[in-house]
Amino acid sequence: MRNSVKISLLALVAAGCCALYLFHQLNGSFDYALPKRTIKVLAMAITGVAIAYSTVVFQTITHNRILTPSIMGLDSLYLLIQTLAIFFLGSDHITIVNKQVNFLLSVVAMIIFALLLFRFLFKKGQQSVYFLLLVGIIVGTFFQSISTFLQVLIDPNEFQIVQDKMFASFNNVNGDLVWLALFFIGFVLILGWRNLPYLDVLSLGRDIAINLGISYDKIVKQMLVIVAILISVSTALVGPITFFGLIVANLSYQFFKTYKHSVLITGAATMSVIALVGGQWVVERVFTFSTTLSVIINFVGGIYFIYLLLKESRSA
Repeated sequence: MRNSVKISLLALVAAGCCALYLFHQLNGSFDYALPKRTIKVLAMAITGVAIAYSTVVFQTITHNRILTPSIMGLDSLYLLIQTLAIFFLGSDHITIVNKQVNFLLSVVAMIIFALLLFRFLFKKGQQSVYFLLLVGIIVGTFFQSISTFLQVLIDPNEFQIVQDKMFASFNNVNGDLVWLALFFIGFVLILGWRNLPYLDVLSLGRDIAINLGISYDKIVKQMLVIVAILISVSTALVGPITFFGLIVANLSYQFFKTYKHSVLITGAATMSVIALVGGQWVVERVFTFSTTLSVIINFVGGIYFIYLLLKESRSA
């Protein structure tokens, strides 16, 4: 089966999941329920596309299919920002109550952190991507340790608010934030799409890419900035989803079996929409909100991560 046919089939399934979520048991509530469901579907779609795109690109740059962009410490920084704001300012402060302010503060802080990290590591042009990953793990662990320490000291009532920030949730997505995130993600995707042919060459390795005339360091820096922006916006919009990118990216590799990133990213993005929209429908209609989608994703993703580790060890 050709990859174009596979993508078409996945697109039909994604459209079916969206239609099922939008119109199932609507019962004529077009004025109230349908707009709210539309905003949630749009939030899930842009979040899924951003995570799928950034994960595939990040794994191509690092030449490792078991890594995700969260290893740079952005998820830990997001939780630290929320914990610091509630610990020092209180849960009734504008940075927590006003979702627009909280969104912009989180996005700006995560992007600035990523840019400073890239500038510090690549200013001499000698540090490798693997050194970036090592620093990201250390800094992420440091952020997580501070967050845990403050959460122990925080008021129990306010800790519940912090706890809500620890897991991704699509139940109370702000409509204004969805349109703002759509603008940011759409603009960044348009800028990054022109570099997809270069990624096909980058997947061959640094030395081969340079020999073929690719400006390796320049392309890597540009794509890392794009990855940081996409992860920052999607995390600030719905919260951290640790293993989701790992799942959809590797499923796309196995399903399409091609080197073309235009196919891999499109397939991963479509699978993301199916997983998020279909999974949220199951959470709401089958489990009746007894759990959250992020918990299911992290559970399945953890098992899949162990499977990939065992698979890599056997092949090695």
